[in-house]
Amino acid sequence: MPINVLMPALSPTMTEGKLANWLKDEGDTIGSGDVIAEIETDKATMEVEAVDEGRLGKILVAAGTEGVAVNAVIAVILEEGEDAAALEGHDTGAATACAPAPASAAEATPVPPVQTAAGAEGPRVKASPLARRLAAIDGVDLAGVSGSGPRGRIVKRDVLAAIASQAEAPTAAAAPVPEAPKPAIDMSVFPQYESEPNSGMRKIIARRLSESKQDIPHFYLTVECEVDALLKIRKQLNAKSDAYKISVNDFVIRAASLALKKVPAANAMWTDDAILKFKQVDMSVAVAIDGGLITPVIKDSGSKGLVEISDEMKALARKARDGRLMPHEYQGGTFSVSNLGMFGIKSFSAIVNPPQGAILAVGAGEQRPVVKGGQLAVATVMNCTLSVDHRVVDGAVGAEFMAEFKKRIEDPVCMLL
Repeated sequence: MPINVLMPALSPTMTEGKLANWLKDEGDTIGSGDVIAEIETDKATMEVEAVDEGRLGKILVAAGTEGVAVNAVIAVILEEGEDAAALEGHDTGAATACAPAPASAAEATPVPPVQTAAGAEGPRVKASPLARRLAAIDGVDLAGVSGSGPRGRIVKRDVLAAIASQAEAPTAAAAPVPEAPKPAIDMSVFPQYESEPNSGMRKIIARRLSESKQDIPHFYLTVECEVDALLKIRKQLNAKSDAYKISVNDFVIRAASLALKKVPAANAMWTDDAILKFKQVDMSVAVAIDGGLITPVIKDSGSKGLVEISDEMKALARKARDGRLMPHEYQGGTFSVSNLGMFGIKSFSAIVNPPQGAILAVGAGEQRPVVKGGQLAVATVMNCTLSVDHRVVDGAVGAEFMAEFKKRIEDPVCMLL
């Protein structure tokens, strides 16, 4: 029986995407796990793998098509022994109807019911190679995931659904709020302009940040950090080897991670039923890309040293700018850092990235007059501002975190231990 290939839901916020490119042609032989197409989402360009062996019998959605709904049938695979005649009368709509797209981007993708993949292959879990790889990276137990592929095989979309649900489960699903009608703008009174359509990413950023400022009671705490000792140690470390180049931002990530381990009450998230205090620091770091912003996550950053953080951050930033981040690489952060110092920004207040409880905004270091021991001196000073969800973190907790962060930034030797 022909097998439907569905438009995958590659992130919790995805309801539609663009079928960018077909990597296989009709009639090509494909194997389980082969990459057959590329999909552009609101976050990145990602690959679609074949769920079973066979032949690509029919492409239903042409390359370059935008607005393809999640779970729409995009192609049909013919199994061994089947020919084009098998496509006659084949239903390409049933699979879509039985797996509707999420009603709201705020809803998390549900985890499929627990199921043991026994049967034809005995107790062995039936899963595609890519599904096994993703599960191993994120620690997903495949025995607790049911497969939506042919004969119950676990495929990539099943593992991504499990990862997304684990990341989003603490957040209550919000009912969609209908938008008020927008007043028409008389553009005749403005000068000439170019119209650039809003990308999916830009729409998601606009919606999430609007929700953040409307729903989250922000407050802000700012400290001035002297970074001359940090700059001196950074220069010494980078001079010792060409194998790494540690940035100021790497020190910031390390200092924030250690401060969160010291003040775990700041590494937290709000839900209607409870405040969730995380036992591990997964640091989201803002990266500017064409058309928007994305926050790849350094998992368990509190247990990683400066070189490891530096290498991982460079790799994630490169993948982000190339549009090649996988969902598990930008989902599930517990705290965020946004650094605009490299652009010369002295100070700013970032918007909390829900469902996280806080974000640290870092400005540029600049030489300023300071008083030391009653004497006027010059020091390199960096402004750092913590934006906090007051439902999660009280002022005293935020102040304690900033004190721990400042202590580590100003005495970087303690971060080398």
